[in-house]
This record gives sequence, C-alpha cells and structure tokens, in this order.
Amino acid sequence: MFVEIKNLNKRIEVEYGISPLEVAKNENIKLPHPILGALINNQVHSMQYCIHKPCCIEYFDITSTYGHGIYVRSLYFILYKSIKTLFPQAKLNILHSISGGKYCEIENLNQPLDKSVLLTIKDKMNEIIAADLPFIRKEVPYHEAIEIFNNQGMGEEKSIFQETRKMYLPIYQLDDVVNYYYGSLLPSTSYITLYELELYEHGLLLKVPNRKRPDTIPQTQKNPKLYKVYQQFKEWSNRLGTSYIHNLNEKIVSGQVGDLILTTEALQEKVWANVADEIHCRKSKMVLISGPSSSGKTTSCKRLSVQLSVIGYHPVQISVDDFFKEREQTPRDKNGNYNFEDLGAIDLELFNKTLNELLAGKEVELPVFNFQTGTKEWKGKKIAMQDNSILVIEGIHCLNPKLTASIAEETKYKIFVSALTSLSVDSQNPIPTTDTRLIRRIIRDFNYRGYSALDTLKRWQSVRDGEEKNIFPYQENADVMFNTSLIYELAVLRPYAMPILLAVPEYEPEFAEAIRLIKFLWFFKPISDDMIPGTSILREFVGGSKFSY
Repeated sequence: MFVEIKNLNKRIEVEYGISPLEVAKNENIKLPHPILGALINNQVHSMQYCIHKPCCIEYFDITSTYGHGIYVRSLYFILYKSIKTLFPQAKLNILHSISGGKYCEIENLNQPLDKSVLLTIKDKMNEIIAADLPFIRKEVPYHEAIEIFNNQGMGEEKSIFQETRKMYLPIYQLDDVVNYYYGSLLPSTSYITLYELELYEHGLLLKVPNRKRPDTIPQTQKNPKLYKVYQQFKEWSNRLGTSYIHNLNEKIVSGQVGDLILTTEALQEKVWANVADEIHCRKSKMVLISGPSSSGKTTSCKRLSVQLSVIGYHPVQISVDDFFKEREQTPRDKNGNYNFEDLGAIDLELFNKTLNELLAGKEVELPVFNFQTGTKEWKGKKIAMQDNSILVIEGIHCLNPKLTASIAEETKYKIFVSALTSLSVDSQNPIPTTDTRLIRRIIRDFNYRGYSALDTLKRWQSVRDGEEKNIFPYQENADVMFNTSLIYELAVLRPYAMPILLAVPEYEPEFAEAIRLIKFLWFFKPISDDMIPGTSILREFVGGSKFSY
C-alpha cells in the first residue's frame, strides 16, 4: 500500500494498519516543533490513527491551527482528570477564551478556590504529564458510551450524541477517566511541554502557548469589559435554561424555541436601549462601532440608530468601508494580496475631512464604494447634520485612534461589537466564537458576494491575522462591549452552512476545516429562519432583514 508524504514530497510503501506515528519514525520526519498530528487526505487525525488505504499524509506541529487545537484539547483532559482525582464531587466547566488562555470555573468544590487549591491542581497536572500516560481513543457502542458517561455524572450533557445517530461513539480514556472531545488528542501526556494555570476572577485561567510563538505563554492582562460580557451571557443562559447544545435541542423539540428566540432578541434590544441612554447622558456627538469580520457591525449600527431615534436623536449613519482607497492604491500583505484589513486601505484624509465638515454644519456628499470595480462612486448621496443629529459610524478600525485623529475625543462614544460567546457542546467542549463568525461569513459571502466556502476559507487566516493586528488590540478602548451572539443562532445557520461546506472538494487543504465545522454543526437541531425577527443580527447574513444594507 502506497502513501504520499507531503512533507517529504515522497511516495513510500507501507503496511496496512500502520500509524502516522510509525511512519514519521521510520522516515525520520522532523518539523520545527514536535509533530502533534497529521492531515490524512485532508482530514485531521491523531498520530495513532490506523492507515487502511492509500492516502496523502501531511504532518503538522503546534504552529498549525490543527496542532494547536490538539495541544489545547489534551490540556483540557489533563485538567479534567486532575480535578476529578483531587475533588471527585467537583465539576469543571471550560468556558471562554480570554487573555491568552481559557477561562474555567469549578462547581461543587466545597472549599474556596485559592492559591493553595491552584497549586494542588497544578502539581497533579505536572504529575500526569511526567507519567507520560497515553490518550487512548476507543470506538464503543452508543448505549455503552452513554452508560459510561452516566456513571461519571455526565449523562445529561452527553445526550447530545443522540443527534449524531451513530451506532458507535469515539471516547478518550486517560488512565481511569473517560471523556469525549470533538477532535483528536495527543499520543500521550508528555507531549505537553508548556502551559500555565492561574487564578482569574472567580475561576482558573488555563494558559497555552502562542501558536505563532510556541515557546512563549502570552502575558495575562485584565479584560474587565470582556469578562463582564461573559458573565452576562452565563446569567442569560442560566435564566433561559440553555447552557449547552442539548438544552437548545430540547426546546426545539418541545416547541419552546419561539419564546427563547423572542426573549433572546429582547435581551439584546434592551442592551441597545441602555447604550443609547448612556450616549445621551454623555452628550456624545459621534458613535464609533468597531468589530471583527462578520460581527454584525452594520445591523448593530442600525439597531442602535433606532434606539437613538426613540430618545429624540436624528442618527446619521456612515460606513467606513465606503472610504476605501481605490483598488490600485490598496496596500498588500506579505503574500502580495490586497490587505483590506490594514488601516492604510482607508482614505483617512477624505474620511476626516468629511467628518469635520459634517460636525461644522456643512452639507457633504458621501461616496459609495463599489467592491466589484474597487472604486469610490459619487451618486449624489448628500447629508447634513441637524441640531439633534448624531453620527453613527461603523467599521473595523473605529476604535483605532488614528482613524479619527482630527476629532476631539470627548465627542466620541466607542462600542466594540462581536460574537463574543457561543453555546458549548458540553462542559468540556467549548465552541470557539471565531467559528460562529466564520460560519456567518461563509453564508454571507455565498449569498451576497458570490464566493464559495472554499474561497472564504482560503481568505480566513489572512482576515484573522488582520484582526489580531488591527482590531483586537483596541477593543478595551471601547466604552462598552456588545455581544452579538445569539444563543440559538447556530441552529438557524446550520441549514444554510451545510450544503455550502459540503461543496468543498476533498483534494483542497481547506477540506479539513470544512469537515471540522460540519461535525459540530451536526449537533444542532435546525431552526427555520421563518421564526427569526426581521431586525435580528442574523438577517444580515441569511437575508430577509427589515433594514436596508
């Protein structure tokens, strides 16, 4: 049986059932960092996978998104086993990303979570790592797996597996503890070479190596505004009885999801009303709304404008995207592609001139950027400020002081919006919020820009790099953070995303990412978009909005 090794650009003959680990040893394959897994026919697999047919193998290390994910999931299991061993009655909840790590809380600890407890847990983790215990993957019959989870007190959470409709389920075993992770793990615990565990707010912060600088741990910083959003989401989820996907599925089956949708939308609308009141109290003349790709900036701008109108303002909406430089003047990234996420892609001189003239009471003409031709068009779109007018501006750079450098700071009210939270599969399997934004973007690009899922996936890493450089460093500059995530949204997006993702060919490298997204979307029962209000954030991506874009 022949396999292609992409890292060596070489074809070799191997025995049936050999593992990628054995192939790597036999061929002496080396990467800059330890090999953590392999893409086999563009699907992510662990190093213990049994190769049973001709294939193409590409090994990866921690600098790959797939390798980093495997490393982090394996750390989750080590932390879970440590707490399970030390405090059998306690429950670990792995929640959200913050400050270069994963924020976790422990329920039923029966003692204060202090430095002493932290050190005890960390000592146990180090002991497990030093013991070089294997992560053993097993395929077990569905009912047997459910019985195992029931015996460990996780039966309710694991009812999510009913959605997969599979006869056998994959589970992982670490010594005497069993759990499920929707992704591969490392061969053994000794592959973990760097991590940190710290006290953070009311829980723990599990710090992991930086993917681009894997020999370093990011410095911990306090993010009080982001943490406040997380606590609000936790409060809302508990109040609505939807902590995990299986809770949402139960409401869909029982016919209660309509009330959930209306309540969730009303909670968001209430927050926008409170923001409008605060803007009025500050007597701001300009609102700046920033956020990463597919965060819902445009709809946020319009929903806030409605609330400002309610309290007597005349909102004047402006999109920074209409002030892009002409295509030939747009800066390029290291790969030679146009870098639309760079501040240099914006015509700052024209933008600031326009704002200052508006604030001075002059009538101005706004450009409309044509993304097909890459040029600004002047269509006679003229506006002027009235006595009760307020500028509402949205764009990815709105929190960067350089964007509005000529405008006095005291006139500005700054808002950061993003999909900051997501329902988890269960207490051990959080869904990255970047996945929510990626799925939103895949659907929007397909519906409105003529891009396939493959096109969007190819661009996504460049988009993410731009966000890391141009958006996230300024998020704490915001006066308020707004979470555009909706508890129910992935159930609505599933029917849209599935066929688009299934069109990604297996021979493309992006196939692995498409399969990863499909796998967790399967956990959600679908919700018809007929139930979604016309002013919902989701309408920006699936269509049918009451707002004009």
